[in-house]
Amino acid sequence: MRKIVTALALGATLSLSGCLAGPHQLRRSLDDFDRQLYVDNPIVDGVLWVVPVFPIGFFVAQVGDFFITDAYAFWIKDVWEGKGTGFEHIDVEAQKTMKSLLSDDGSFLQIEGDTATGS
Repeated sequence: MRKIVTALALGATLSLSGCLAGPHQLRRSLDDFDRQLYVDNPIVDGVLWVVPVFPIGFFVAQVGDFFITDAYAFWIKDVWEGKGTGFEHIDVEAQKTMKSLLSDDGSFLQIEGDTATGS
């Protein structure tokens, strides 16, 4: 009996581990909304982080992704096709930009542009 319970627990753990991979559609959509709000109005965005609207939203989205979007994308599509499902982020129009930490030139924390002139 103990071996059966161990095998079932191991099987459930392995099958649910696929739900940790995937496009994370809910979390990334909320992240896009957060990024757009930060560009448009950083004060409101900061308040929504302090009040914990965004932290709670990210937790709920993570749970939803685990049980819904990632499970579907991983087990129904990605595993059998041998290709992952990408997530296309929205484009944000900003007057100032910051380079990625993964940029080739090794720049770090450089903010380019000016809010007054937009250059």
